[in-house]
Amino acid sequence: MTDKPLRIGNFSGFYGDRSDALREMLTGGAVDVLTGDYLAELTMLILARDRLKDPSAGYARTFLRQLEDTLGLAHEKGVRIVTNAGGLNPAGLADAIRELAGRLDIPVRVAHVEGDDLTARHPGSLAAHAYLGGFGIAECLRAGADVVVTGRVTDAALVTGPAAAHFGWKPTEYDRLAGAIVAGHVLECGAQATGGNYAFFAERDPRHLRRPGFPLAEIHPDGSGVITKHPGTGGFVDVGTVTAQLLYETGGARYAGPDVTARLDTVRLSQDGPDRVRIEGVRGEAPPPTLKVGRNRLGGFRNEVVFVLTGLDIEAKAALVREQMGDALAASPPADVRWDLARTDRPDADTEETAGALLRLVVRDADQQKVGRVLSGAAIELALASYPGFHVVAPPGKGSPYGVFEDVYVPHGDVDHVAVLHDGRRITVDPPQDTAALDAVPPPALPEPLPPGPTTRAPLGRVAGARSGDKGGNANVGVWARTDDAWRWLAHELTVERFRELIPEARDLPVTRHPLPNLRALNFVVEGILGEGVAAQARFDPQAKALGEWLRSRHADIPEVLL
Repeated sequence: MTDKPLRIGNFSGFYGDRSDALREMLTGGAVDVLTGDYLAELTMLILARDRLKDPSAGYARTFLRQLEDTLGLAHEKGVRIVTNAGGLNPAGLADAIRELAGRLDIPVRVAHVEGDDLTARHPGSLAAHAYLGGFGIAECLRAGADVVVTGRVTDAALVTGPAAAHFGWKPTEYDRLAGAIVAGHVLECGAQATGGNYAFFAERDPRHLRRPGFPLAEIHPDGSGVITKHPGTGGFVDVGTVTAQLLYETGGARYAGPDVTARLDTVRLSQDGPDRVRIEGVRGEAPPPTLKVGRNRLGGFRNEVVFVLTGLDIEAKAALVREQMGDALAASPPADVRWDLARTDRPDADTEETAGALLRLVVRDADQQKVGRVLSGAAIELALASYPGFHVVAPPGKGSPYGVFEDVYVPHGDVDHVAVLHDGRRITVDPPQDTAALDAVPPPALPEPLPPGPTTRAPLGRVAGARSGDKGGNANVGVWARTDDAWRWLAHELTVERFRELIPEARDLPVTRHPLPNLRALNFVVEGILGEGVAAQARFDPQAKALGEWLRSRHADIPEVLL
């Protein structure tokens, strides 16, 4: 056990993030551990398709390219690196790092974590991986590893593992682990914690937002911490940016993980100086009795065509082409046919593009022929026989495969969580001794509503921030207020019924509201709005990234005292 705070930074929030961030974090200031998150649900499918072509693939090759330039620097500074870039093949990436280190003559110790791959137990899946916790990472670090590579672990495990190793935490120290989980969740998406994708970005000097720095967490022995960034880097860290990231891709008050369930309703945030936000008060509980397993499989084939409708009679033009395409596809109709009309047109437009609307047709079927040549032939044959001004954005192709993400749950004991140390020793990580069912938290007390007064019709975003994201076929929309009075209004105004009115796509879907008074926030989970997940591309915004901004643009009768 040590009393020295642990400085953990992030250098990647997704597969494709800023390539020079690792060097920036190594040269920008003091740091003990750097973490890189590469694995979204869609990434696992991408890596699985890579592995079909090459069995030695399956990991994030961009991470190797980043190390080529920075491994020596990390070694000189004594900075350890922990990453889930191993994807579907952590052992393969660990070997590749050893080969790189040997070629560069850098004496680093590389370990990896395995056991998450359950694909063989799920026939028909391209990839099926359990979300492991942080204690395999901790074992690797305690044994002296300089670089730890994992496959599918929870994003926050990249932080809880180093923290548990550094402070000597035991698996039952739930409050401490929960504090690290919260810090890890803030760090995992990189610059989203330092002003990236932030609802109130327009209030800031745009010069500060061109290149946000990456975040750091100073974690203390009791699990509390401070979110910050290197001095002189772009972006900013305040209670708003941290709140936004805490709400991202979460649900209710209980935020479950394989090591601990963190109680988001106990989180307290406070500004601790410029670009410093303190996180404290986090309570933890025993983890649930099961582990989440993410399954990716092929769902069939998909194709689309986007018709451009220009000028007058947009609705009539759309109706005509829909009828014509329906007739053409009637002999061999695809299993799933979806139409969306985006009214991007303006009256009396001064450019042709702004006079146009987009009519999007998406088809899916298990038979590639039904979404390929049949669709392209039907669409192109209308070129001289449909609405005036007929043209398409691009001709449809032969149809491409699409993926489906599903999550299932298995007992902890069904998964062999193993730390493979740098010297080849294998250490089995025991499942948790205690577990607790993930029951709903009783609704918290809400603040007193604002007294009646004059209102003005205005966008909800004038008084509330939002951030949204995906979990499989579901979406979450976290909405927060920046003042106590705005929270008093928001907590009573934005009910489930009002949310459905403002987001018509959710009217016929299950919507659950989770109040988080400590954060002055409401978290909405909308089930099924994303169909079968991002890879299936069931809607215009397949990951619900902008769902929160749509909500903020909707108008409400807002008390004038808040404006």
